[in-house]
Amino acid sequence: MLATSLLSLALGSLGALAAALAGFPAPFLTGPAAVVSLAGIAGLQCAVPTLLRNACFIVIGLGLGTSVSPEILADALKWPASLLGMAGSVSVIMIFGAWLLRRGFACDGRTAVLGSAPGHLSFVLGLSLETGANTAFISVVQSLRVLFLTLVTPAAIALATDADLSARPAPTALLSLPHLALLATLAVAAGFALGRLRAPAAFLLGGMAVSVIGHGSGLTPGGMPLRLTDAAMVCMGTLIGTRFTGVRLAQIRQAALAAFVLTGGSIALVVLTALAVVSLVDLPLTDVVLALAPGGLETMIAMSAAVGADPAFVGFHHVARMFLLSALIPAAMAHASRADRT
Repeated sequence: MLATSLLSLALGSLGALAAALAGFPAPFLTGPAAVVSLAGIAGLQCAVPTLLRNACFIVIGLGLGTSVSPEILADALKWPASLLGMAGSVSVIMIFGAWLLRRGFACDGRTAVLGSAPGHLSFVLGLSLETGANTAFISVVQSLRVLFLTLVTPAAIALATDADLSARPAPTALLSLPHLALLATLAVAAGFALGRLRAPAAFLLGGMAVSVIGHGSGLTPGGMPLRLTDAAMVCMGTLIGTRFTGVRLAQIRQAALAAFVLTGGSIALVVLTALAVVSLVDLPLTDVVLALAPGGLETMIAMSAAVGADPAFVGFHHVARMFLLSALIPAAMAHASRADRT
């Protein structure tokens, strides 16, 4: 396991270096994701240890909380429009995605619903195992969806806005070591507590919550060391890529077209919805696109930090999407099961 992990992280680091030198958007996230994914498909065993994954989530979460300020509370009055946009886009993606998988790819109703679900991967895969849906197909489609979103979303933002996504954040005063140690300790405790409550991305949300409180109150001022956050981003990108370890090329071929069509349609809908939202309220287009993009919770929050968006805004919308999907997916599954029996 140690050798596999070291190889995976080495490949991720090489991917990050290559992406940074090439000037790719969010290079420390997209570079490792692309390289490790290709390695897994080629047959290499790739993995990131659970302990390192959780540590990575804590570092990213702590870094995200440093962006919080009292002004965010006033800005929250502008968020209902984007939340309605999120709910509408999620519903449309599920309805038309399930229809497409049934009609175009001959999926049964349960597989179509779970394959089209825009996020909540662990919940989706758990339901697929319990209900007898095609778990292999769903897993590949959903993993490709996350990978496509990780690689395409920064490019879409770069094309739609004038944001420089390869730029480094401006330097800020750093957290003192005692404050950093205190926040990290509290984040570990919060992560374990949220994990017991079965919260998604428990350690990331725990780190973010602790950091938000510390920075929002002014008790722990300062930012995270850039080298530490860069390393955490490389780990996150590597983790995304490991989802393709052991996946056969035949499985990729079968599900790739479905994933490509679903993801392309989702991104187009998200961009259109984001444009509608920013025409109604004064919000940055980059922030709204990331808040509505149906990627993984951890990935989209991490990407918001990588491209200079507001992590609190993005994270709030993605947590809300998890709760919405927790209600929509079982209802859609029940409807699909009744339709399959008729």
